[in-house]
Amino acid sequence: MYNNIIRPIYRGKLRKSAGKNLYIAIRCCHWYFTANKFSKNTKQNLFAHSITSHSSPLLRKLKDVEMIYQHNKIKNLGLALARINKIIIYPGETFSFWKIVGNPTKSKGYLTGLVLDQGKISCGIGGGLCQLSNLLYWITLHSPLTIKERWRHSYDVFPDNDRKLPFGSGATVSFNYIDLQFENTTTQPYQLHLWLTDEDLHGELLTDTIPQIEYEVYETNHSFKQETWGGYSRHNEIRRKTINSN
Repeated sequence: MYNNIIRPIYRGKLRKSAGKNLYIAIRCCHWYFTANKFSKNTKQNLFAHSITSHSSPLLRKLKDVEMIYQHNKIKNLGLALARINKIIIYPGETFSFWKIVGNPTKSKGYLTGLVLDQGKISCGIGGGLCQLSNLLYWITLHSPLTIKERWRHSYDVFPDNDRKLPFGSGATVSFNYIDLQFENTTTQPYQLHLWLTDEDLHGELLTDTIPQIEYEVYETNHSFKQETWGGYSRHNEIRRKTINSN
């Protein structure tokens, strides 16, 4: 049985700003005092064996959205990829999106891109990086890596037409308290390989030994529900099959 979805809460600018700054400070303290070992090392030579790969289109036609923001997104993605590409997650290490990318500020070259704000499309510096976190999360689901932190989008702006991934399988990020983190609890290292082409964002997860396990991620129990406060909610379950190659 599905739980009722509470009505969205809309907060004022002052309340949002104060809350955001507080959560940013708390996360910075956690980074400083935690005993977690975060991934930070890269290796120019790529590992030989691919665990999984995925790609997503860079430009989409969205209603009432200027394309300039999507072109700016490509610039933002390029800056973030330069920090993440070829990074290695060694055994015992945790990958943190924001620990590696850092604060996407204007002084670092980030441009104004699309962001979601209280269920609506808006714009902000560094917007569009969720496309990268979505890809990283989907790749991780097809690997032995363990998700430690992931936040689901509260609002989905993309139509179901040509949807490649199940609804609700994305991962939103916002510096730095809404993070994507996954841990390597295995005995072998993994490496991220990310790149841009003219049309797509590409990514794959590599390792140094031949993988023995394959993964299939799929959707079940998809439905819509009218809430008591008048809105509609969408529900599904994301499941995974683990397949031994032997």
